[in-house]
Amino acid sequence: MKLLLTGATGFLGKRVAHALHCRGHALRAIARPASNRSGLPDGVEWVAGDTTDADSLRRAAEGCDAVLHMAALVKMWDPDPGRFDAVNVGGFRNALAAAKAAGARLVYTSSFIAIGPTGPEPADESRVHPGGYRNDYERTKALADAEARAAAAAGDDVVMLYPGVVYGPGDVTDGNIVVKLILDHFAGKVPAILGPGDRLWSYAFVEDVAEGHALALEKGRRGERYFLCGENVSMNGFFATLERLSGRAAPRWHLPFAAAEAVGFAMWLWAELTGLPPQLTHREVGVFREHWACASDKATAELGYAPRPLEQGLRETLRWLAERKGA
Repeated sequence: MKLLLTGATGFLGKRVAHALHCRGHALRAIARPASNRSGLPDGVEWVAGDTTDADSLRRAAEGCDAVLHMAALVKMWDPDPGRFDAVNVGGFRNALAAAKAAGARLVYTSSFIAIGPTGPEPADESRVHPGGYRNDYERTKALADAEARAAAAAGDDVVMLYPGVVYGPGDVTDGNIVVKLILDHFAGKVPAILGPGDRLWSYAFVEDVAEGHALALEKGRRGERYFLCGENVSMNGFFATLERLSGRAAPRWHLPFAAAEAVGFAMWLWAELTGLPPQLTHREVGVFREHWACASDKATAELGYAPRPLEQGLRETLRWLAERKGA
């Protein structure tokens, strides 16, 4: 198939491009001229443009059988909050319009955060966000998800994907938060775990999620939602596994949520005054207060999605970090 990819230069996007290339698909990618194109497979056809530019996206989709829309603003803070709406909501609308104009399938990469907090029991694809947002990223991903579900209900050929906390080898960007956390921990910059550390998060290895995208493109049913998540593990469990594999002691202290929110608010206020990115915000702490546990049984049964356990994924990530350091 001839495919258009948005977000192909991102952490996950590059792995998805490789998964699709290995399956023989012809790839076209839309990106800004300054985007980092290193690490992508040979033969990608590049089109200059931006997902916030509807005309450039529509032109890029011409002649394509499917559009894989992965581009998103993945941050907890931005000096221009309006960018979240422009990229995450407006970009989805433009991708949907471009796919419809081309008569193409739209495979939309949403996020676990778009469904809202889950509680300790893993959520399935029946869950939708109940409202009440902790930050602009969560808000705009939930709004875009609502529009994707509405398009599917109207009969459009849309397949919706919800990756968990994606981690593993690749660019150390805001989308690769687990590797950033590991590097900070090894550098002694994580003195404490936020809160009691018992909230569950669903960790998904990047190569598994990339393969899940290829499977969803080829096997996903029209109008369906699929969680591409992994093992649900608490922060205490994550650091215990990391300590066992790396020999680096886990943080022994816990910072109460109230204290973390006070620190985060001060950092957020300073960021608002200076325009410098904060290390933590009170809104980010709000995310850590919640469980984000998901079940990928549907993707496993219908697509053949096979997520690896966290311990295996972390072992491979640590091996890659060691090779990267020695390079």
